Amino acid sequence: MCYTLAMPVIRSSDIGNYLYCRRAWWYRKQGYQSENQAQLESGTTLHHKHGRKIMAAGLFRTFGILLLLIALVLLVAYWTDQII
Repeated sequence: MCYTLAMPVIRSSDIGNYLYCRRAWWYRKQGYQSENQAQLESGTTLHHKHGRKIMAAGLFRTFGILLLLIALVLLVAYWTDQII
């Protein structure tokens, strides 16, 4: 006979919440709602805005590197044309 125990799924956010505040983690696991929903939503909005800025910065960096590589290829082509 095979017995399987249903283990609860532990997510990395659960570990982070537990390490930050064990009591808040326990309340959340018990189903209690936080009283500061407005602040939580504000923080979520702030994190989304920050994430978009980080993504835009990465795209600009990639675009800059691409432009630099194109400039180097054109410079090498120009020097090659001048030598030959």
